[in-house]
Formats: sequence, C-alpha cells, structure tokens
Amino acid sequence: MTPKTAQEIRSAFTSFFSERGHAVLPSASLIPRDPTVLFTVAGMVPFKPYFLGEETSPHPRAVTVQKCVRAGGKHNDLDEIGRTRRHLTFFEMLGNFSFGDYFKAEAIDWAWEFTTEGLGFDPDRLWVTVHHRDDEAAEIWREAAGVSPQRIQRMGEDNYWRMAETGPCGPCSEIFFDKGPEFGPDGGPAHGGEDRYLEFWNLVFMQFDQRPEGQVPLPEPSIDTGAGLERILTLIQGVESVFDIDEMVQLVGEASSVTGVKLGASPHSDVTLRSLAEHARTTAFLISDWVFTSNEDRRIGAMCCAASCAGPSAGPICWASPRR
Repeated sequence: MTPKTAQEIRSAFTSFFSERGHAVLPSASLIPRDPTVLFTVAGMVPFKPYFLGEETSPHPRAVTVQKCVRAGGKHNDLDEIGRTRRHLTFFEMLGNFSFGDYFKAEAIDWAWEFTTEGLGFDPDRLWVTVHHRDDEAAEIWREAAGVSPQRIQRMGEDNYWRMAETGPCGPCSEIFFDKGPEFGPDGGPAHGGEDRYLEFWNLVFMQFDQRPEGQVPLPEPSIDTGAGLERILTLIQGVESVFDIDEMVQLVGEASSVTGVKLGASPHSDVTLRSLAEHARTTAFLISDWVFTSNEDRRIGAMCCAASCAGPSAGPICWASPRR
C-alpha cells in the first residue's frame, strides 16, 4: 500500500533501509556540534566526524529522518519562503548513509527501488541528473536501474554537493519528478522549469574533504542521501506546493485567521501568510531544541517575518542563540 501521510512515509523509509542492514537512528538536534554551519542543514551534519574519519561510527549503515533548518550561510532559503512552491526553512530530510561500507551501486539501486516501488512513482515520469564527469553513476542508472538514457542529464556545479565552505563533499545524483506540461516547459531538469521538474532526492557520493587549501580524499568513500519529506508529500498528495500538504495547510489557514487576510487576496499577502505559517513552524522546532532570542553568542539575522516578507531592510534583525 502506497504511503499517503507524513508518518506513513517516515515509517516506510526507515523500514525499507532497516531491512537492508541500516541502523535506525533518531534525529539529532537542530543545534549542530559543528561550527561551520549555523543549524543542522542536512541529514549528514551529525555524521561529519564519521565521514572525515575523526570518529568511528558504531554502525556501518544508518537511516534517519533528520530535522533541518536552512536559514543562513551557504544553505540559506530565507529569501525563497512563500515565493516558490518548494522551499522551507524547516524541513525533514529522509536519509540513508554508508560510512565506508557500500557506495554508488547500492545507493542508486535502493533509491530507485524505494521511489518506484515504495512510493509508487511512475518510472516514466522520473528524471535523473549526474555530475558531468561521473560516467560511473550514469552507467549505473542506465544499466542497473534501467533509466532511459534520454532521462539522464549531466550537469556541473549543481551536481556537486558541499556541506559548507569546508568539509565533506562530492559529486551527487538527483532524482526529479516531472509534474507535467501545465507546470512549465519541457526539456528535463537541465532545461525545463524548476516548478515542473521537482527534485526530491539527492544522492551524494562523499569522496573528498574540502579544506581552505584545497580538496583531499576522504579516508573511505561514503554515501549521504537526502530526500525532502515535504516535497515527496506534494507528489503523493497531488498538491501544487509544500504549503498545500497536510503538514502545512492548517498553519496557513491559522495565519489567515489571525491576520484576517484571506489566501488569494493578492500575491503579496499570499507570500506573507505562507511566510508567517512557515516561520512559526520553524521557530517552534528551534525553541524545542533550546534556541532562544538573544543578542549574544551564535546569531542568525532576518528570521523575523517582516524582514523575510518585505525585504532585508524592512524590519528589525532577529537574533537566535542556542542555550543548552
């Protein structure tokens, strides 16, 4: 039975990888131990010491549903909130990880199996991108997964993932769902519109450590994948944006009720309502991980709704400081 709700997708994902030898681990805090990122921006952040070989993982394989916030630094989606169909500052990332155990072949095979069988997505509506120099990944998608060569596209920097300015990195391969011609031009992810071709899963082939002086190989090639729960829900539930999924629509409705402004009144007010709902959700999860307003220690700017909705000069700066 195809999962329909957020909890059903979480359970299906962790069960799938548990059956394939992955330890099911809980989400880490939104406050990372790593000083190079403000918040936990991806599922791999808690495992950075394992990728770098600084610590030995007690599990060669792991699967998580990780809480993430992207609101500063290299991964910053604040300016996109309410304006696009797919961006959130807080989201949940489904991820499977290998710490020097398996590599590209298994990661690709399992991602395709879960996408087409676990989620029930039509293979003919799926596109794949690979790094333009990654012939191996392209061959695995073509020969092992059976993806048509016409739906495998090569891209440059967009298919090279970095945690931050320094740290683990490597070429990646993304899976996209074609929502149809009513959402934009054709041509695949490399040429078509981003609203039509929705990227929902990124497979990162961790191979290097980016240092200030350059890249060095990691002790062992590893796997880091991240699938956006909210983006998957838009496809499963057949809605146009992340603000229409069951996890968000009630919050947008509450923002409308509190402000007395109806959704659809104007493009500007729609952005504001979605931003209010999204920021309230993000703030609730940050507070639950002991982030409080402060003018000391680690800080993040422009988290207030006024600044996000109307531009960087439109309101006060909001500061956040982690308190243990």
